[in-house]
Amino acid sequence: MSELPLKDRIALVTGASRGIGKAAALALTNAGAHVVAVARTPGALEALDDEIRAATGQPATLVPMDIGEVDGLDQLGRAIHDRFGRLDILVHAAALLGSLTPVSHIEPKHWDRVVAVNLTGSFRLIRSVEPLLRASEHPRAIFLTSGRAGRPKAFWGTYGVTKAGLEHLVRTWADELEQTKVRAILLDPGVMRTRMRAEAMPGEDPSTLPDPSEIGPLIVELAQADLGLPAANVAFSTWKMAGTLASA
Repeated sequence: MSELPLKDRIALVTGASRGIGKAAALALTNAGAHVVAVARTPGALEALDDEIRAATGQPATLVPMDIGEVDGLDQLGRAIHDRFGRLDILVHAAALLGSLTPVSHIEPKHWDRVVAVNLTGSFRLIRSVEPLLRASEHPRAIFLTSGRAGRPKAFWGTYGVTKAGLEHLVRTWADELEQTKVRAILLDPGVMRTRMRAEAMPGEDPSTLPDPSEIGPLIVELAQADLGLPAANVAFSTWKMAGTLASA
């Protein structure tokens, strides 16, 4: 049996209880990583842990937490430091769609909630885990983004703004880390069979969409040390679901 490609790596996955986050957690675990799974719902995390134990015989580390309650992210970083001393892989999949409505009709409380999760939560997560990633030999930080970030569309203002902000934040952070080992990756999964997609497009036939499990192998590939990046000092890349390097 060949060596597992991510054996003994420590991977933090947000939004891990369903959709792409769950697919990432399962794929990373099956590749040998120990997953720290973050999601809001304890029951869904326990179900994920059951799947991981059944597949590998090993438990995950479960963290029931709302990314929008950002003080908990500082505590999460400290807990990972105390237990593992480093973080090798980050997959940040947690996000909210928000209401699809004209910009002038957005409820301020809904705006604040989506910004808190999608943008402020991402900043606080980076702030919390950067020292842990720096302590790794092959640190990889993968952020799920959306084509909507660069293609504004009516009624998608809240979600689109926060994803555009996330992309700018990650690119800026990566530029700051250019002389370190940390590599930041924006991954656009395209259209997939997720609950968020069903919320956005309730009339769509979900059976026509790819299952989130299909992205698992690409996430494992991106999490490995050798990504085939064009130069050792390139700290950032953008990937599409097809796995083709779109820009670096």
